Amino acid sequence: MLDDDVTTLRGIGPKKALILRTEAGIETVEDLIYYIPRKYIDRSFFKFIKDCFVNETVTVSGKIANVAIAGSRKKYLEVEIDDGTDTLVGVFFGAVNYFNKIFSAGDSVIFSGKINYYHSKQIVHPDFDFIEDGSGPQGINTGRIIPLYPSTENLKSIGFDSRGFRRAIKPVLDTVLAQVRETIATPVLQKHSLIGIREALYAIHFPENFEQAEKARRRLAFNEVFFHQYYLSLSRRYVRETRHKKVAAIDESRYRRFYSALPFTLTPDQEKAIATIREDIASERPMNRLLQGDVGSGKTVVAMAAVMFVKGQDRQTALMAPTEILARQHYQNFMLHAGNELHIEILTGATPRAEKRRIYESIASGETDLLIGTHAVIQEGVRFRDLGLIVIDEQHRFGVEQRSVLKEKGEISDMLVMSATPIPRSLSLTLYGDLDVSSIRTLPANRVPIKTMSFEESRLAGVYKSMDKYIAQGRQCYYVLPLIEDSEKIDLKSAMKAYEHLKNDVFPHRRVEILHGRIKQAQRDDIMLRFKNGEIDILVCTTVIEVGIDVPNATIIVIEHAERFGLAQLHQLRGRVGRGDIQSFCILVNTDSISDESRTRINTIVSTNDGFSIAEEDLRLRGAGELIGARQHGHGGSFEFADLALDLDLILYARDIAEKSVNDASDVTSLWEEFKNRKYSQLLDGIRNKKLLSMMS
Repeated sequence: MLDDDVTTLRGIGPKKALILRTEAGIETVEDLIYYIPRKYIDRSFFKFIKDCFVNETVTVSGKIANVAIAGSRKKYLEVEIDDGTDTLVGVFFGAVNYFNKIFSAGDSVIFSGKINYYHSKQIVHPDFDFIEDGSGPQGINTGRIIPLYPSTENLKSIGFDSRGFRRAIKPVLDTVLAQVRETIATPVLQKHSLIGIREALYAIHFPENFEQAEKARRRLAFNEVFFHQYYLSLSRRYVRETRHKKVAAIDESRYRRFYSALPFTLTPDQEKAIATIREDIASERPMNRLLQGDVGSGKTVVAMAAVMFVKGQDRQTALMAPTEILARQHYQNFMLHAGNELHIEILTGATPRAEKRRIYESIASGETDLLIGTHAVIQEGVRFRDLGLIVIDEQHRFGVEQRSVLKEKGEISDMLVMSATPIPRSLSLTLYGDLDVSSIRTLPANRVPIKTMSFEESRLAGVYKSMDKYIAQGRQCYYVLPLIEDSEKIDLKSAMKAYEHLKNDVFPHRRVEILHGRIKQAQRDDIMLRFKNGEIDILVCTTVIEVGIDVPNATIIVIEHAERFGLAQLHQLRGRVGRGDIQSFCILVNTDSISDESRTRINTIVSTNDGFSIAEEDLRLRGAGELIGARQHGHGGSFEFADLALDLDLILYARDIAEKSVNDASDVTSLWEEFKNRKYSQLLDGIRNKKLLSMMS
């Protein structure tokens, strides 16, 4: 029955089935019971009709006093009910003959809807249920917690609005629920107070209360995250057992020279990350490691150490950055600290053709130890003699496919991906669960914490005065706005208008320049270099500077309309300053009246510089979907039931038992083939896939 096509259900023919499949992904009976409500409304509280007010949404019950067809040209039906305190009329403008047949004087009914007044209290097209004598309200549309389902115009055209879904799902649950097999062992369920799968499926649609709806969601969420963690655990074990890179002893002489020449002391977190990466590189298991750290935490020097270890195996490294200017900054930093130990080349889209040919030959021969570049690194012409390590900076700027292409450049290469956006633990376990994670939380000793302040835009004059004072001392400023040019729809000051105002009216005696996404990349790079070289005092810009080069002399960043930015984005922007040992400032300017949520974001940024705490709060406020984005499609970070802001305990528990299940399996290769031969998206689509669930039992 669960596998049956939906056309086996009463009232669903081929036409409706086609729309259900294309619009809602519903093909089978099982698909239908897993079509989950988007939210609930509480219709369990009944009001006396006498206490109902106009524009109030209510649920009332009473006996039908009268049923009458009214209207001269366009007929409508009036159903008058009486609860003993007053009367109310339900008005139906469509399907008059049908409703006239089902409503009869003396029947007991429940109406739900919004009260209006026309000669008397009325509800236009109320949701309704009948009450059988002595049984109380047994309906699915009123008198209880009511599920609301995702729908479209096409679905509504075939009767599948929320009411239609409720009408279709309820009898199916009553019929087939007994066929749903429990796949999670009782002790596992008991440990986290999880309800059974059948109870969960019924309660997710028709809960007795909101507490029961949440219990249902958590149980279904556990199935979801357990499956995902099982896949990741299987993937990790398969890689460990089947992919072995050639192992070579590491000649650490270069690393020791590099380490001793550093003009600063490494933090304990950097030391720990370097030690872990060294073990990864020395092992026969390919490294897949995420190095995450706050802005300015010193991830680059850890990457340098990794390159030294790989060079000590006589192998090569490729480092890919999202922009040419960031690639050049990496090149300069590596040349400064490691140029005596490594042959380093840089390859970008702007590299002349003749120079490219020379670099290609140098890479192919093995003369080049480290290739730094943008997307040009993954071009077809780039062939390594022996690619041992892949480093990807600002990994969230690259999609899954781009990382895969680069990995194919080496036979079996170690991979280190770096992120300056700290990732919440729950998101890390799901989005990057196939990666080992190293975190750098402590900042270098010479870094002075950035002071962050918030002002309303009425105090901008004082902000301008402070900017001018620090510029007079030889400092530089970023001035960030969310828009490029005026918009009639959004009443915000645009970057162009701000630029003209600051340049001509406020700071005519200062060097003011503008930078935004519509400027060509070459010109953008030129502007940033001039800013870095001290030729610009104030850089008016949009979020294009979110990922950019270090400008230690820039000690002030002003962010107008700060309430329009997300937490992580504000933190990333703030990281453009504070790159040296001089006190830096982040000034947030918001409109005089902002929402409570915006105020929460602003207060969070003002109160802490800890990117990890900010990431957790950002996850709580925005949810995982928006944080993950389309670029990461394929990692499985988007769930239907699991809430990554709430369900860390479930994720950790699911990960633990998934690891045990996979480690206990004798033949991991055959298990892996089961997964590999299907599309990953299809697997993830389905926590309800019976074969997979049976494997997980």
